[in-house]
Amino acid sequence: MLADSVVLSAALDWLGHGLWNLSWWQVVLYVLATTHITILAVTIFLHRTQAHRSMELGAVPSHFFRFWLWIGTGMVTKEWVAIHRKHHAKCETEDDPHSPQTRGIDTVMWRGAELYRAEAKNAETMKKFGHGTPDDWMERNVYSRFGWQGVGLMLILNLALFGGLGLTVWAVQMLWIPFWAAGVVNGLGHFWGYRNFEAQDASTNLSPWGVIIGGEELHNNHHTYPTSAKFSVKKYEFDIGWGWIRAMEAIGWAKVKKVPPRLQMGAVRPVADEKTLEAVIANRYEVMAGYAREMRRACKGEIALIKARGGDLSVLRAAKRWLHRDDDKVPASARTHLVQARQAHPVLDKMVVMREELRQMWLNTSQSREQLVAELAAWCHRAEASGIAALRDFSIRLRAAQA
Repeated sequence: MLADSVVLSAALDWLGHGLWNLSWWQVVLYVLATTHITILAVTIFLHRTQAHRSMELGAVPSHFFRFWLWIGTGMVTKEWVAIHRKHHAKCETEDDPHSPQTRGIDTVMWRGAELYRAEAKNAETMKKFGHGTPDDWMERNVYSRFGWQGVGLMLILNLALFGGLGLTVWAVQMLWIPFWAAGVVNGLGHFWGYRNFEAQDASTNLSPWGVIIGGEELHNNHHTYPTSAKFSVKKYEFDIGWGWIRAMEAIGWAKVKKVPPRLQMGAVRPVADEKTLEAVIANRYEVMAGYAREMRRACKGEIALIKARGGDLSVLRAAKRWLHRDDDKVPASARTHLVQARQAHPVLDKMVVMREELRQMWLNTSQSREQLVAELAAWCHRAEASGIAALRDFSIRLRAAQA
């Protein structure tokens, strides 16, 4: 009887506290630490290393991340990589596995994991986009074959360490990636946020500080430079995943292959030439981001003029966020204000027109290099003779650009 009582007491103690008997805040730290490792496994191993080949990862971190993904998510490397590559190849189209632009934000936010599982069953996607992923004995006989056993092992571990609370810990760990990656990044990351660059898709940066999702918050930066191992591009942006990559590189566990290009500036050329054209085309996203800054500067000047004469600012304020955007990215609800603003402000209209002329220089495939150089030189001449300070200053800096 006494022995039964001791066993029952021990069982109840384990159920209430587990083997570790941690306080609530220690359990929270454990959850945050383990989920952060999972995020790093996704962003560093699956995303930057496997999907985009922007870096190389040593055997030790590679095998660790594969094991951790097995017990922490149950995801298969080939499936994740193939689906993500297809997302980039078919972005914002009906074939995009998880675009909120075609499937709706609610669907992607709350059913992103379902979309992932459905696409993982598409044999054509796996064959076309899943090449180059691990195919060793462990992958074939453990990770890909026994997916649910991995997360089951994590459940057993958590129950042993935390008792009954381990079930909650495990649930949070299992929901972390479906919510933050499949939902927030794939959903909100193509729906809401700020944009540094006018990428061809609807990608946005959710936050300039990429901490919670390992740097994946900088999604517009990533879609602009998908083969870059570093997601931050501005001085005020922070990519924690990049910090870990640099740490691993310092000890020989990683090798970065590519980072975002930077437009180099030299002496101002008398006339835009072939090297100017090369620099503009190679750094077109950064060039257009610079043009957007000048557009905002010109817009600020027009607002100051309206204020000085006591005019109505409502139309310009409604239109200013769309003046520097490609025409197909302007929503129908904003087009009327945009047209009205351009009609009322010839300076801004001129800048919108010349922005499109500049953009066409790398979209036009029918002209020779010599023709494009002549067009760029003529564009700079018109910009500097326009009488618009923002346009003149931009053109002068453009003539200093180096490839």
